[in-house]
Amino acid sequence: MTVLVTGSAGHLGEGLMRLLRAQGRAARGIDLKPSAFTDRVGSIADREFAFEAVRGAEAVIHAATLHKPHVATHSYQDFVDTNISGTLNLLQAAHEQGVASFVFTSTTSAFGAALTPAPGEPATWIDESVAPIPKNIYGASKVAAEGLCELFHRRHTLPVLVLRTSRFFPEDDDDAARRSRYDTANSQANELLYRRADIDDVAQAHLRAIERAPALGFGRYIVSATTPFRREHLPELSRDAAAVVQRLFPRCRELYAAQGWSLFPQLDRVYVNDAARRDLGWEPRYGFDYVLDCLERGLDFRSALAHEVGVKGYHAQRFDDMPYPVN
Repeated sequence: MTVLVTGSAGHLGEGLMRLLRAQGRAARGIDLKPSAFTDRVGSIADREFAFEAVRGAEAVIHAATLHKPHVATHSYQDFVDTNISGTLNLLQAAHEQGVASFVFTSTTSAFGAALTPAPGEPATWIDESVAPIPKNIYGASKVAAEGLCELFHRRHTLPVLVLRTSRFFPEDDDDAARRSRYDTANSQANELLYRRADIDDVAQAHLRAIERAPALGFGRYIVSATTPFRREHLPELSRDAAAVVQRLFPRCRELYAAQGWSLFPQLDRVYVNDAARRDLGWEPRYGFDYVLDCLERGLDFRSALAHEVGVKGYHAQRFDDMPYPVN
């Protein structure tokens, strides 16, 4: 099976290409930027390029996108061209060329305003039943692209799975106050409780999705580390999240103290990956319990793939020298 990976010079795209090549699988990477993992350079907004890139592929993993940080540097039209028109080009090519599996990388940012509870309310329980309320062009464009994916399944029976991924990039938190209080490793360890995944787990979910798409037909799935929390924890998470964590993980207090780390005092949401684990047969490995195991052994809790891909984070899709904020 030849797998086309869009965005192969990006963080997830490179990770996917590394895994596919390591498994000896035929993989073709495309991106606007040349890289060791990019076989063809071009824009998916170019219909002719997109159709030629898909030719001969049996599965498409569409990870290329303009990201949230690009909201500050790119126009609405840029987002429409890449995230919507580019996706449409790939879907049309996949349909016309008989692709067996199409996997679209979306984002939990698509939920937008639905993620934030009102003051004094419990943390929000985010599963696939929550309706998105996009807050910016990034979220709006991803939701629109998801709609195209569903349309191509319903009208043309193209097997398409949408993966709404949580944070997996290596950058510091975009909240200045949080950056000043927590170092990056501390913050990202905390996030694995409720809103982050390791890139290896995210990539493995995509590989499971291309296998499962023909049987499932269509679906939207949250891809995030498995949370230890349950619905009954939500009121306390918004008031004293650290107390909940320390009850669930008694060893956390001592291990965190040895690192000079601290837990977040409140959490506003919990991402729930039950559907992805059930339907994709996917079992993420890198959760909070794994973090604590690594702290006990003096190891880095990031996966080998995270180290291989490195701290490259977002790359500017069109304007390589243009600065942009981190996500």
